[in-house]
Amino acid sequence: MCGLNVFVSSRPGAGVPDRTTADAFATALETMHHRGPDDTRVEFAEGAAFGFKRLAIIDRAEAAQPVHYKDRWTVVFNGEIYNYRELRSELIRDHGATFATDGDSEVLAAAFHFWGPAALPRLRGMFAFAAYDQWTGTLHAARDQFGIKPMYILETVDGLFLASERKALLPFAAASGAAIDKDALAHYFTFQYVPDPLTLHSQIRRLPPGHRLVWTPGGGLRTERYFRPQLRPLHLRPEDAQQAIRDALRDSVHQHLHAEVPVGAFLSSGVDSSAIVALAREAKPDLHVFTAGFGQEGYSEIEIAQDTADQLGVRLTPTVVTEDDVIRELPRIVHLLDDPVADPSLIPLFFLAQTASRYVTVVLSGEGSDELFGGYTIYREPMSLSRVERLPDGMKRGLGKLAHVIPEGVRGRSFLERGTTPIEERYYGNARIFSPDEKAQLLRYTSDPHTAITAHLYAETADVDDVASMQYVDLHTWLPGDILTKADRMSMAHSLELRVPFLDQAVYAAAAGLPTDQKLPPHSDTTKHALREAMRGIVPESVRERRKLGFPTPTRLWLKGGIGDWVAGLISGSAPRHLIDVDYVLKLLSDHRAGVADNSRKVWTVAMFCLWWAIFVDRTIRPAPLVTPARPALTIPSDRITTVLTGQ
Repeated sequence: MCGLNVFVSSRPGAGVPDRTTADAFATALETMHHRGPDDTRVEFAEGAAFGFKRLAIIDRAEAAQPVHYKDRWTVVFNGEIYNYRELRSELIRDHGATFATDGDSEVLAAAFHFWGPAALPRLRGMFAFAAYDQWTGTLHAARDQFGIKPMYILETVDGLFLASERKALLPFAAASGAAIDKDALAHYFTFQYVPDPLTLHSQIRRLPPGHRLVWTPGGGLRTERYFRPQLRPLHLRPEDAQQAIRDALRDSVHQHLHAEVPVGAFLSSGVDSSAIVALAREAKPDLHVFTAGFGQEGYSEIEIAQDTADQLGVRLTPTVVTEDDVIRELPRIVHLLDDPVADPSLIPLFFLAQTASRYVTVVLSGEGSDELFGGYTIYREPMSLSRVERLPDGMKRGLGKLAHVIPEGVRGRSFLERGTTPIEERYYGNARIFSPDEKAQLLRYTSDPHTAITAHLYAETADVDDVASMQYVDLHTWLPGDILTKADRMSMAHSLELRVPFLDQAVYAAAAGLPTDQKLPPHSDTTKHALREAMRGIVPESVRERRKLGFPTPTRLWLKGGIGDWVAGLISGSAPRHLIDVDYVLKLLSDHRAGVADNSRKVWTVAMFCLWWAIFVDRTIRPAPLVTPARPALTIPSDRITTVLTGQ
């Protein structure tokens, strides 16, 4: 896993960057030193610059980046291509390709040289890469199918900048004085993250998952989608579907174990991580696994994970997170995220990754299973609401009006409200923090509704049932915006590569055609039924049917104690009062601490934004880096391309 930054000038005959520009580019790269402390390289060409931070996993001795191919392509690549050996053999056989290394980076460069963008669907793995065509001055870039790896974009009058993290682009955007993106902020308060392609910086955007871009001097930027995950239920025999899942997941896990460094896995209480650990142990009996929890009762999975580890015969190292840990590291966590993500589970993930990095360099984890196989209990909602939804429109309108006069908190109000509201309006992802009415009280400005993000997704799933539509929304929003963002940032914070075997093309293919009743049986409260059945005999029975906790976080309790005092001071002192109503938020916190209502998610979401504001805008909080950056001593020679080594 690595970090990259790229610049291509829009000015004809720009030449090699001068010393000031080169220093700025190299310094920006150092903000991502945690992503790749093993090797740092900066290259400058005519009108272009490439920076790379390497975490060496495969072909550690040789496969440095940037990589060059056929005196034409310069490629920087963050990720792993698990089928690179098969692609390498095919390129040699069909095109006479030659290779100087045994790594996947050069295979990616050759694949793009011979196949062009048609190579993208053939890549099995996670990736964000840029490929510069020196013959034409064209820059190509792409992000993997599900958005496992990040790619940020900044286009200025000087040219195009790309980077693995937003902070590496800020020095080049600052001169423009770009304001905060208010619509992106409003969406954050709905979703608890900023959805693609937005960021809170109005100039900087993310390349969405499954997209590629092309940029040419004078021709501007063009993006297009090359992959769209589709869930189209088929008529599948349960036993055939389960066998396909079992075969695909086993192969994916075994592929994800390939590395020249120690590999471990995360283990929680549920079937997802347990399945990965059980299958990984088949090929790696000495697998080392890791879990995390809190001291508060009901907020730890350590005992359950230990029992699973004992049954599977693997070594478990637990991590216990304290409130002091949280207060100490939270500013650094928010700084690492670039844009705020208010999912509290990223906190134990940060400390879990910190512990794992002391023993291994790669971990396997279970992200993506819930979205593909129907793992969230909210996906059962269309079934529970079907009685109301089938009523005549006039009757539904009447019940909707009745719901609004029932006092808040009275049983039945939420059921009627949601049952009389079209799915396109009521479901906008797993996290629904502030409702439109609540946002009207919170924000001091008007903004786009959440449907600006989700409307086109529902339009693309008009021919499938509501459950498949909900999964589709989550695959395009919640998964890349929350789940994969926190996985990438919290692991990379500790120079730990996190791999996700569920988000594999073959596993996706096995999940895409599952009928809804095989994911969510109608007369049961089980989720991921097909996956659970596929894991029968592989995962211990005590785990196979257990509902996962997902590293639960005691945010509700924290806000009633010392962390609540800290949050109150943060909101009072750092909240931008021209954007949010601070008195409204403090009342939410006061009511929560008094036991009037559980406002923990709302207050936490605002607090994380206020902390972000203090770090990135007011700069009253300056978190220290986790690792000491390299300090390059740059020289700018006259030849066309040079490599400047700045590694430790």
